Amino acid sequence: MNIGVVKEIKTHEYRVGMTPADVKAYVGHSHRVFIEEGAGRQAGFPDEQYVGAGGVIVSDKKKLFDDSDMIVKVKEPQASEYPLFHEGQVLYTYLHLAAEPELTEALLQSKVKSVAYETIEDHESLPCLVPMSEIAGRLSVQEGAKYLEKQFGGRGILLGGVPGVRRGKIFIIGGGVVGTNAAKIAIGIGADVTILDVNARRLAYLDDIFGSSISTLYSTEANIETALKESDLLIGAVLIPGARAPRLVRREHLSMMKEGAVIVDVAVDQGGCVETIHPTTHDDPVYNIDGVVHYGVANMPGAVARTSTLALTGTTQRYGLYLADNGLETAARNSRPIATGVNTYDGVITCRGVSEAFDKEIVSVRDLLK
Repeated sequence: MNIGVVKEIKTHEYRVGMTPADVKAYVGHSHRVFIEEGAGRQAGFPDEQYVGAGGVIVSDKKKLFDDSDMIVKVKEPQASEYPLFHEGQVLYTYLHLAAEPELTEALLQSKVKSVAYETIEDHESLPCLVPMSEIAGRLSVQEGAKYLEKQFGGRGILLGGVPGVRRGKIFIIGGGVVGTNAAKIAIGIGADVTILDVNARRLAYLDDIFGSSISTLYSTEANIETALKESDLLIGAVLIPGARAPRLVRREHLSMMKEGAVIVDVAVDQGGCVETIHPTTHDDPVYNIDGVVHYGVANMPGAVARTSTLALTGTTQRYGLYLADNGLETAARNSRPIATGVNTYDGVITCRGVSEAFDKEIVSVRDLLK
């Protein structure tokens, strides 16, 4: 199979879909790998390393798309890339289609076979989402702490406090991978940490591993209102795989928050769990509504591109090789993780969360491939 690895063009996105070691693995399986010129440079992987691994450097992006049976990326395609896809091409990347109506329509129109990292499910885990969720969770506290500084419009709070001064309060809505990793960093800097979740077993687990370092609350509307009133930093860490994030914090809730409090909504790439959040970029990451600082960067791990690329490709290579070795159809028939990753196929939606987001018909990928 001919596989194309493109240079990311999303604002301040420095990750790359394959490392030279990944290219060597694909070439070792008798595939040809085309690397767009400079695709890995910002993550610390120069073109020469890809050539040494057996890859072919291509300077013409359109030619790379034209010659590739499968495209490997990190982030969702941007509008300028939509016309480059061709019917039957496999797209392997993060997609978050439930929050991307234009991209969804473009993939349906071009009859692309799209496989989304974030919906690949293996033994009740989301293996290709976990490493980026770990990084985003850790960054959420780091970024939130920065924008609490007065020069950025924040309250002027040091989350860890100092002797004789109360510590800052962090409330984390969602106790999954993002929330757990946010808690690790928040505890490490000495903040007052509370995690909210709807799952009693998850709260019990978090209580076991963190003990008295955190407080836990059921994620009810009353407890969310408490979080809003008391928090210096509110972190949205809610995930429903493949679907749009539920709106748990509404516009009218902002009036409950302290002047200069900060919201970091890690769920922004799935539409956000805060009604007033919208995607921002690393060069313009925050905005203020009703006195509350909103941070909505949708590709947070892109800021630590080398760490993120190595963490991501450590999990995506396995499934990508299986796709390349077998073709999507055989791979999806024989592998439940691959089948759950398919979001669109030959002009139809095959992911329930996406179909529900746009009220469109869903067709089971298993039924399509019988």
